Amino acid sequence: MRTFPPERIVCLTEETVETLYLLGQQDRIVGVSGFAVRPAGVRREKPRVAAFTSADIPKIMALEPDVVLTFSDLQADIVAALLREGMTVVAYNQRDLAGIMAMIRQLGALVGCAAQAEELATGYETRLQHLRNSVQGKDPLKVYFEEWDEPMISGIHWVSELIEVAGGIDVFDNLACESKAKNRIVQSADVIAAMPDVIIASWCGKKVRPEKIAARPGWDAIPAVANGRIVEIKSPLILQPGPAALTDGLDEIITALNPDSFLGKTLNHKI
Repeated sequence: MRTFPPERIVCLTEETVETLYLLGQQDRIVGVSGFAVRPAGVRREKPRVAAFTSADIPKIMALEPDVVLTFSDLQADIVAALLREGMTVVAYNQRDLAGIMAMIRQLGALVGCAAQAEELATGYETRLQHLRNSVQGKDPLKVYFEEWDEPMISGIHWVSELIEVAGGIDVFDNLACESKAKNRIVQSADVIAAMPDVIIASWCGKKVRPEKIAARPGWDAIPAVANGRIVEIKSPLILQPGPAALTDGLDEIITALNPDSFLGKTLNHKI
């Protein structure tokens, strides 16, 4: 790392971008992923230097960053390429709510804003506990979360946890701890047998087609299909393990489970 705290940061996933903005450290960001959409102006303000599993290494190097922030094994090849160029890389791999909170605190410490990061993370933790308390004693709705449709992939751990926070139960919570999507593939018969009350779908980079879900053979017997409770949540809101999922993503889950409820929205943290 050329300077500490780093003055020039490239973020190759959305959640570190949003966290730095929330900490008031956006001026340190010199490059972002093309998937960074929060806050709304980031695509105008910051150069795009990567997709998700590919990156323009010469363009990143030309920005002369002090550190590049990456996420997960899916960016391992990018990390290796940057390390070969002598770049300092911090790779996060959060897959659950505790990991998201740790990422916020660690990133805050990295940029010299540990106190602000602690306040931000503590605020999220307080909200989550408030919501958990508010649904205690209620019968949970059974929820099938579909991360992809062909093949059908169930929700990752932080999504499963947020469903529980909102008062539901993930029908495939036994698979949620599997970090690799291939290990969360489910069969149509499994979903039918689970009989979810609500289906939430978020297909990364592709619009959800509720009518296609409802038309799957045998799915008319599923309560969620019979009652028209198939809901899309846009992937930037729920499939990014950071502030978006803890705020707008969670609000969308709450609304899917309680269409007439505004529970939690008054505590939301926006940028």
